[in-house]
Amino acid sequence: MRKALLSSLITAGLAAVLALPAHAEKKDHFDVCWTIYAGWMPWEYGAAEGIVDKWAKKYGIEIKVTQLNDYVESINQYTAGQFDGCSMTNMDALTIPAAGGVDSTALIVGDFSNGNDGIVLKGEGKTLGDLKGMDVNLVELSVSHYLLARGLESVGLSEKDLKVVNTSDADMVAAFATADVNAVATWNPLLAEIEATPKVTKVFDSSQIPGEIIDLMVVNSDTLKDNPELGKALTGAWYEIMATMSAQTPAGKAAREHMAKASGTDLAGYEAQLAATRMFYSAREAVAFATSAKLPETMSKVAAFSFEHGLLGEGAQAADAVGMSFANGVTTGDEGNLKLRFDPSYMQMAADGKL
Repeated sequence: MRKALLSSLITAGLAAVLALPAHAEKKDHFDVCWTIYAGWMPWEYGAAEGIVDKWAKKYGIEIKVTQLNDYVESINQYTAGQFDGCSMTNMDALTIPAAGGVDSTALIVGDFSNGNDGIVLKGEGKTLGDLKGMDVNLVELSVSHYLLARGLESVGLSEKDLKVVNTSDADMVAAFATADVNAVATWNPLLAEIEATPKVTKVFDSSQIPGEIIDLMVVNSDTLKDNPELGKALTGAWYEIMATMSAQTPAGKAAREHMAKASGTDLAGYEAQLAATRMFYSAREAVAFATSAKLPETMSKVAAFSFEHGLLGEGAQAADAVGMSFANGVTTGDEGNLKLRFDPSYMQMAADGKL
């Protein structure tokens, strides 16, 4: 589940200040973490099937792949230096580790949400404009909140035209079943369950803002700089897994069935989630996305939303408080505070067959 809360941001920021190592160093043991979500299940499969181990051994290192049950906690622990890498969204990479002072690199751009996040209203024939004056239940300060803001913008509304009601993802389905809740913004698999309710309308989803809710494997930039073998091993393993799971073969089906079971659903349920996820199964596709002019524009929108909602830290004076770097020498924000890097070089190595 993907969510981020202000309290977690503050916790992570403090943890970063208290636990941030003075310098990264050369080492041969690494630990990366992940949480359950359609686009991150490949890490569980890669660990279980020995694919990550195989690639780690190729580069003379060891990589432990750790599953955590709480998404925000996984990012907090990464930010505090307890993990070398962590699966997270682009917005959370900016607002938790980067805003907390931890220089982080988006090593692998795995996918973007292409319908996995949506807004649902009770009643048939509803539109996004019907949200005016309503309460909307969602995980506050999460990608669902960002989705709502982008949707409202598209119909000339803003958050001041409605009331956001912070609701835990664990309570979302039950809340929607009550008479008091008439609109929610959430993600799969919760979204699919809510959409299955009779007489409801999905009025907006992430396919209408393609490429803006991005799922990443983020690693500590200093660790990556001192240990490029980590980047090579993780990237090599990832694209081997991608090739297997995307194949319409018995092996591909078995891989997807494995991921479905590990995520608590069946093959049909998992494939439905994959259908609403724009997976970059080939490194070349991921590189094209990561080097596009649209990515810096998207991250500027995310930074603006984050600043408006106090997610860039108490000291942030503007949306460009945290510097970000992209392919082809492009930077946005404060270059003196460059803390989030979209580096496609390892994915490019995979695309070129050089891993």
